[in-house]
Amino acid sequence: MTGRAVRVCVLAGMCCALMVAGVAFGLNRMGTVVRGDAERGRYVQDPALADQAAAGALEKLAEGDRGAAPAVRGFTEGAWKESEPLEAREVPAEPAVGALFSPGLDWDADHHCSGSVVHSPGGDLVVTAAHCVYAGGFRTNLAFVPGYEEGKAPYGVWVPTRIEVDPRWVRDSDPDVDVAFIRVRRGGHPGQRLEDVTGAHPIRFGQQLPVPARLMGYPNDTERPLGCSHPAVADGPAQLRFDCADVPNGTSGGPVLSAAGDSLIGVIGGRDGGGDETTSYSSYFGEDIRALYERAVRGSTV
Repeated sequence: MTGRAVRVCVLAGMCCALMVAGVAFGLNRMGTVVRGDAERGRYVQDPALADQAAAGALEKLAEGDRGAAPAVRGFTEGAWKESEPLEAREVPAEPAVGALFSPGLDWDADHHCSGSVVHSPGGDLVVTAAHCVYAGGFRTNLAFVPGYEEGKAPYGVWVPTRIEVDPRWVRDSDPDVDVAFIRVRRGGHPGQRLEDVTGAHPIRFGQQLPVPARLMGYPNDTERPLGCSHPAVADGPAQLRFDCADVPNGTSGGPVLSAAGDSLIGVIGGRDGGGDETTSYSSYFGEDIRALYERAVRGSTV
């Protein structure tokens, strides 16, 4: 088992022990984490900390705004074809899929996870894996770069305003709820909506399996995304399984998309931190993930 940028205590005991010791102070040598509202699984980001994360990411990026991208460049229904051989390979970047950075003192590479833009009424929602945003506390140094490729941020750098995870992830890293929704903003562009710039994937709950699908994500040691196409199948009542080799660390949080309308049906994560050398997993998008999505859309404090 390799995991997918898993930063939970079960796979990084020494680091997590040090992290937990530093949480009370907010800052430790490996990164900045805060407790947030652990009971509800919510963190409202401090704007100053978010702007610091954006600045840190921009130091390593060339921001070149290409303007609005009216549609997601994905596959269309009827055009799906299974990968041959069945292994992840480099694919073109897409506006609605990006890399998740955590600049500053940290134990991760520059970009440690992946995420994607999911359709929402506010047009400001990113989905990733819970283990990408919460490990002993909520990360305060996150920045999302949609369409990232070769050091460029063509659609800008976006930072959290609010992060939502299921409280069961906070309590015991439950792999059945390894999903996080992040509401974001772009510094220096007040009122701009992420979805208007990049497009977004519609989210689908209760997807019947198996279904033709693809996954996509950013390895943490390369500057272009990988992708693979294969049917997604059920692995018990609360996990989706996707068999494809060579999906490495950093792809955690990347989307699993069905061929029907390029709909979002999962994110790389879940069992075994996302999988191993030949298999990827996702928490199944059932009623628990629907409730989390609706909570993120509302921005409710209850």
